[in-house]
Amino acid sequence: MASFKIEGGSPLKGEIKPQGAKNEALQVLCAVLLTSDKLRIKNIPEIGDVKCLMQILQHLGVVVKKNDIGDFTFQAKNICLEYLNTKKFRKDGKCIRGSVMIAGPLLARFGKGCLPIPGGDRIGRRRLDVHLRGFESLGSHIDYNIENQYFYLTSKYLKGKFLLLEEASITATANIIMAASLAKGKTTIYNAACEPYIQQLCRLLNRMGAKIKGIGSNLIHVTGVTELGGCTHTILPDMVEIGSWIGLAAITSSEIKIRNVSWKNLGIIPNIFQKMGIFLEKKNDDIYIPSQKSYQIKKLLNNAILTISDAPWPGLTPDLLSILTVVATQAKGSVLIHQKMFESRLFFVDKLIEMGAQIILCDPHRATVIGLNHQSSLRGSLLNSPDIRAGISLLIAALSAKGTSRIKNIEQIDRGYENIDQRLRLLGANIVRIE
Repeated sequence: MASFKIEGGSPLKGEIKPQGAKNEALQVLCAVLLTSDKLRIKNIPEIGDVKCLMQILQHLGVVVKKNDIGDFTFQAKNICLEYLNTKKFRKDGKCIRGSVMIAGPLLARFGKGCLPIPGGDRIGRRRLDVHLRGFESLGSHIDYNIENQYFYLTSKYLKGKFLLLEEASITATANIIMAASLAKGKTTIYNAACEPYIQQLCRLLNRMGAKIKGIGSNLIHVTGVTELGGCTHTILPDMVEIGSWIGLAAITSSEIKIRNVSWKNLGIIPNIFQKMGIFLEKKNDDIYIPSQKSYQIKKLLNNAILTISDAPWPGLTPDLLSILTVVATQAKGSVLIHQKMFESRLFFVDKLIEMGAQIILCDPHRATVIGLNHQSSLRGSLLNSPDIRAGISLLIAALSAKGTSRIKNIEQIDRGYENIDQRLRLLGANIVRIE
């Protein structure tokens, strides 16, 4: 098991380019199963979760060719569905949550699919109900294998239908859209997730020959076609990583420029950091954050304490709440962090408290952070990364802390962040990976 050793407390400086979006990559990689033609995808982040999904695709028979860094061509011409019945798939499929999105494409194209109880972050309950009810409504028969803990899906053919999703699940929306793209007739999905990742998936599918309307809204119309073809697609910059770099710059009083961020796809993320008192400037398609000795949290119009909470797009992505919690520890003022979606995501704050942060964990979903305004630094500590976002948040905390920190279980960070230690060293960070 590898770990990071960090000497914190020093400002950083330089330019950084964000990696391709992890969540988009997991969706569009599953879409390669919808066609026997070649599909070229660029700006793929070479991170743990993506590598795991690519291995699953290769075991299914997808031919993968690397053209350049982050640039791959896929062809799902000869698919081996027997892999779905093996112990290997049961093990591989449980490694990452993204594996659930192979079910929709396989069901639509071959009439068979499997939905493993997914792995990934242990941040609370993450139900599969929306996926399963969506597939069932389109005409799939579902059997659950208790021993192997995964669902078998079969269908002679899928037929379009009106679907009202009980929650705007991103992965379920992606799964159902991919299945509906080859279904007979028209599928209408109401309360669909509409994150930029979903918009990108829909645009990719349309270039492949699908007929999808309502892109960017929560009402998606998919008219099924008989087959899809190949094309080329470029993945957006990762908005969560961009938020990570903004948070890092603020808490370490660093001067950082984040290049090519695709501002139009960031939504309210820049505004949320500005509410935290962080100055950031738009320079063409870059974000520039100057060195700031202090940043003051803005109060609400009635002078009440600021509350930051997650919500479906265009609300704030829950993946940034851990980072905003760390940023708040050195702000001037107080903020209530309200994590609505996952009941275990804030449990990492006990490590921040050990480092000297002033945080009151109100309940599993809410934490009040009293900022130290850089008057009292966090202390270096022995830390453990519980999941991707808590892991990067603890890493940011360690880079701001006085003294030496050691972060274990960094495989969790590697699942979502590409060569993070090398890229941090280019900014001047004192970080070493210990195998």
